[in-house]
Amino acid sequence: MDAAIVTKDSPLSVEATVARLRELVEAAGMKLFAVIDHSGEAQAHGLAALDLPLKVLIWDDGGLTRVSYAAPAELARRYGLEQELAQRLAGIGALTDRLVSAV
Repeated sequence: MDAAIVTKDSPLSVEATVARLRELVEAAGMKLFAVIDHSGEAQAHGLAALDLPLKVLIWDDGGLTRVSYAAPAELARRYGLEQELAQRLAGIGALTDRLVSAV
């Protein structure tokens, strides 16, 4: 496991742990944006559901809109991905280039 990832064991099932997290987030007055179960697809390919499928974060940085994502080469290195899959992930670069280009 990557040292940048903290992992803790839950005594509850996955479903019960998700429900408990929802309760705790709500009780703390925080916002839960979404619960997305993409682990099945990642597991089918022997990958980590934390990073895959790729995610794009669009955010405001003091009035400047930024677009961020995990570097495909780093994900390929981290998970020892086959070259074919790594090349498919690299498409995020061209997609985001089109996203941020002048319309």
